[in-house]
Amino acid sequence: MPGDDELLAVRAAEGDEDAFEALVRRHAPGLLRLAGRMLDSPSEAEDAVQDAFVSAWRRLPEFRGQSAFTTWMHRIVVNRCLNMLRSRRPVADLNSVPEPVAPDHVASPSRAAESHAAAAELGRSLSALSAEQRVCWVLRELEGLSYETIAETVGISAEAARGRVFRARRCLTEAMTAWR
Repeated sequence: MPGDDELLAVRAAEGDEDAFEALVRRHAPGLLRLAGRMLDSPSEAEDAVQDAFVSAWRRLPEFRGQSAFTTWMHRIVVNRCLNMLRSRRPVADLNSVPEPVAPDHVASPSRAAESHAAAAELGRSLSALSAEQRVCWVLRELEGLSYETIAETVGISAEAARGRVFRARRCLTEAMTAWR
């Protein structure tokens, strides 16, 4: 399907709104998931992705297919999210980190409280990371992207992406260890 994306992008760049709509339908769910994880706000995530698609529509003639369309869109969304994170006030409430749903027979009130507290602490720890570390960690750990794809998406070297993920992991491990 990547080849299909490039064909749709070329058609969209020529003004084919149906081709662009197909790209939006195909990529919006994943991009919303990424933005939601970065921003911890569904409404801000929707704004970031919508802005990214508007920007992509305007910039489609610049898309040369040097990278996959999805990588190009990830980069636009990541940049938009980073700008939003940088413009935020320093304190952000991240209590909206979703708690995994356990089957009723496994869940107990004490376990649910512990899971909720751990998720809240992870949210606080994520918010303490620099925006650059956070985006690399989210792309690696939650989106499962390779270091090379992260590097291309964020506009850094693969070694820098590895370093940022390493430092983010170390900070999160220290914070969660101290919490326990």
